[in-house]
Amino acid sequence: MLVRLGVLALIALVAGPSAGRAGSPPPLTAVTLNLWHDQHDWPARLPVILSALREAEPDVILLQEVLQHDGLPNQARTLADSLGFHMEFFTVDPADGPKRYGNAVLTRRPVTARFVRKLAPLDDWRVAGLVRVDVDGRPLDIAVTHLHHTPEGGAIRAEQTADLLDFLAEVRGDGPLLLGGDFNAQADAPELAPLFGTLTDAFGTLHPGAENVTTLNTAYGHQPERIDHLLTSAELTPVASGLLLDRPVGGVWGSDHFGVWARWRWNPTAAAP
Repeated sequence: MLVRLGVLALIALVAGPSAGRAGSPPPLTAVTLNLWHDQHDWPARLPVILSALREAEPDVILLQEVLQHDGLPNQARTLADSLGFHMEFFTVDPADGPKRYGNAVLTRRPVTARFVRKLAPLDDWRVAGLVRVDVDGRPLDIAVTHLHHTPEGGAIRAEQTADLLDFLAEVRGDGPLLLGGDFNAQADAPELAPLFGTLTDAFGTLHPGAENVTTLNTAYGHQPERIDHLLTSAELTPVASGLLLDRPVGGVWGSDHFGVWARWRWNPTAAAP
């Protein structure tokens, strides 16, 4: 169920100057979603999530709170196998550990490189991951993260944001960058200013009057806040964005977060292979 906020922006996609241009890469569509690990009946939630992802038809899916343990196959792997996507999982947990928890990138295109950083402060167990894919001869970097969660933890998120930017500067290639995840802070939070001052917030750019939009599911007692974001470098221009999994299906919610989706066109400077 894609929220209707993206309708006007979809018109821009059709009419935009790069639409249909010979040699341009196809529009890029991505989703970010906090999976809420195995809470509230994962087997019931799984088909709801899969249905929404199939409807959105993304090229990239960024996941947070991905869990695996002896009784639960890796949730990102389950989704990737069902959708026919490639998957990279990022965690601070050891590969042979009985329980592993982290973030994942799912992509239609094969991954040509991957990088991971344990974010400072290390005792908060947060991680950022980046993969590189080839889009018709053009490199695209895709990064995912999940920042500290407490409302009073702005200083911790600020440290994580600084470390994240350092990581991106260290490993980023020559192509555009897509960064998404659960930042546990709204777009105007001071601790996110270095990110939002450098990258473009797709949803916020296309819906500047949507202050009351939430990506936290208030049905589970959350305060309404937009804390899940999709950001890109200047080589990509957002043309549509909205929410998904923002309504229950048969009484089942997909997660305690709503997903965020966005679509971008490649700018001419990024279009040439």
